[in-house]
Amino acid sequence: MKNKIRELRKQRGLTQEELAEIIGISRQAINAIEKEKFDPSLPTAFKMAKLFKTSIENLFLHD
Repeated sequence: MKNKIRELRKQRGLTQEELAEIIGISRQAINAIEKEKFDPSLPTAFKMAKLFKTSIENLFLHD
């Protein structure tokens, strides 16, 4: 699923490691999500949306 995680993370000045720690998942999971090789769980998606102050629909674009 296409997403804006990398873009929003960089705008916030966060590394993958820092984002992973805040969200409570591994850096490898963040990397896989950013490369669109893995879709996060719904609770993780909600945490990301809250952190980036946006909606889940704005974070993840379904084709």
